[in-house]
Amino acid sequence: MSCSDPIADMLTRIRNAGRAGLPAVEMGHSRLKAEIARILKREGYVADVSEATAANGRKALRIVLKYDYNEKPIIQQLQRVSRPGLRRYVAATSIPRIRGGLGTAVLSTSRGLMTDREARAARVGGEVLCQVW
Repeated sequence: MSCSDPIADMLTRIRNAGRAGLPAVEMGHSRLKAEIARILKREGYVADVSEATAANGRKALRIVLKYDYNEKPIIQQLQRVSRPGLRRYVAATSIPRIRGGLGTAVLSTSRGLMTDREARAARVGGEVLCQVW
């Protein structure tokens, strides 16, 4: 199946797996998806990220989800901001603060993917890919 927006597909898979209470989710691998997943792990939203080989021989990305003590997913909201039909670019001075700093925005910058805090510290703007809290 061909997807016009693989990042939105990835975020939807993570959201659905969390709501279903699944321990992990697998999807097709790409460098962009893997880097977004690594940022989610570094920020504490997911437990683990690994690369594996799927049954069809292609590379797969496996994300182990994190839950709190009430078995509720740590990721409460995960949404795509910039999409193929409407790209969202921000300057370094206007990077959004998600939930007053409690959430995280993932930006694609000229220096690679980084969180909103890292982009503000580096004084670099870019495309806002997604928001998570």
